Amino acid sequence: MAFWNIRNWAQGVRIMAVLAVVAGAVAPAVQAQEVAPEQLALARKYIDLTDRGAVFETTVVEIGIDTMRQIVTQNPEIQEQTDEVIGDVIKDYNGRKGELLDQFARVYAIYFTLEELTAIVAFYESPTGQKLAQANAELNTDIRRVLQVYTNNLRTEFFAKVRAGLRDKGVEL
Repeated sequence: MAFWNIRNWAQGVRIMAVLAVVAGAVAPAVQAQEVAPEQLALARKYIDLTDRGAVFETTVVEIGIDTMRQIVTQNPEIQEQTDEVIGDVIKDYNGRKGELLDQFARVYAIYFTLEELTAIVAFYESPTGQKLAQANAELNTDIRRVLQVYTNNLRTEFFAKVRAGLRDKGVEL
């Protein structure tokens, strides 16, 4: 059962990676693909129901921190002014979250039919779906920890088995 959860988490990570790439520069094929307005609206509703991770806000703040480090490392004397300007720029981006979420919705609308999106939205509007959406961030953190422990153990075990197999063939490491 744990492996199934890890596989689902890995699939989710792949989907988020695709979404992150699309959000940065929407692929022309995705942009050009026609999507029915009602399908796009349902996809956006799904995004709104499940947007618990504050992906947009976190990304903008992380970019602000990285920018601060880059500028202040080279110009420590302007730290205060840089901090003020970065705060202003972050405020400028506050109203642009919808742009990113609309792009996420477009990706989902392309991958899922109107009927599938209707079922997905119905699930996430249910008490169980709402609980899942609220728990996802914590679940993903726990699953990442499980995956890390599993990977570390597998790496050690795998290496030991290869080493034993080589020893059986007369090769010593």
